[in-house]
Amino acid sequence: MATHEYEVVIVGAGPAGMCAGLYTGRSMLRSVVLERGFPGGELLNTEVIEDYIGFEHVLGHELASKFQAHAEKFGAEIRTSTPIDSVTRRADGLFDCVTESGDVYVAPTVIVTAGGTPVKLDVPGEIEYAGKGVSYCAICDGAFYKGHTILVVGGGDAACEEADFLTRYAEKVYLVHRRDTFRASKLVQQRAFANPKIEVITDTVVDEICGADGLMTHARIRNLKTGTASELVATGIFIFVGFKPNTGIIRDHVEHDAAGYLITDAMMQTSVPGLFAAGDVRAQLTRQVTTAVGDATTAAIGVEKYLTARKNGQPVPAAPPMLGASA
Repeated sequence: MATHEYEVVIVGAGPAGMCAGLYTGRSMLRSVVLERGFPGGELLNTEVIEDYIGFEHVLGHELASKFQAHAEKFGAEIRTSTPIDSVTRRADGLFDCVTESGDVYVAPTVIVTAGGTPVKLDVPGEIEYAGKGVSYCAICDGAFYKGHTILVVGGGDAACEEADFLTRYAEKVYLVHRRDTFRASKLVQQRAFANPKIEVITDTVVDEICGADGLMTHARIRNLKTGTASELVATGIFIFVGFKPNTGIIRDHVEHDAAGYLITDAMMQTSVPGLFAAGDVRAQLTRQVTTAVGDATTAAIGVEKYLTARKNGQPVPAAPPMLGASA
């Protein structure tokens, strides 16, 4: 166990975290970006990005590599295999960021860019067949289902995009959604619905994931309007029904919305002075790469202003009272 001192600790190396590291590096702040796995966040689970300005078509992992190289060029220190267990603000205004291995990263400011975790269906068989038919990442596992019949569950951009992507491997893809309308953008919907390998099933939920000999064989589904139950033969199910923000590491009381997303002020500062948030952990209308890096830019500049005031003995900029927060 060791203690490391910085001016800012950035938790998470997705697009927001790497962008924040780029800006704090340019500002000559002693900063570190701590990442549980590989840099890139959800970019590593996305095959193609087509809505990031300046890149009409770029692979997710390629964009992640560009982000990392650019951030490191300007001095960002990115440490991988460094999962954070807790972030706690001390009485002296410093934060202790404790890793799962017991190392402590101490800094007067923290930017939380930890993203989110896939929401599970919480149905029988989901845990039992995890990695044996149940997946939350099409790019990671799609190639294992060449020639198979699979299900995709969800109604947003991710579900429609990944259903379309999975048709390059699967013989048939059922796209199952609990409502009769989709949240996905019209362009994404049109592309998926026009794919002859995709069959859309609306107003329907998955009640159980079933299998034999340790592998998924079918799913039990139910129409919410008619109550009719049936079975779909499939060897894989890809679940894209949302994300939960990874905010459980924060030990202080921090204002958040009903879904657990952090509420910030215009500087991306939370209700805890010195604690900033950017990207998918923050309450906002959209969660895209473009909004993540925008948040991170503002947060990094906000951190610089906070630190300058602190060093000069001036009152540090404090987040105003948060509205619409949930205790």
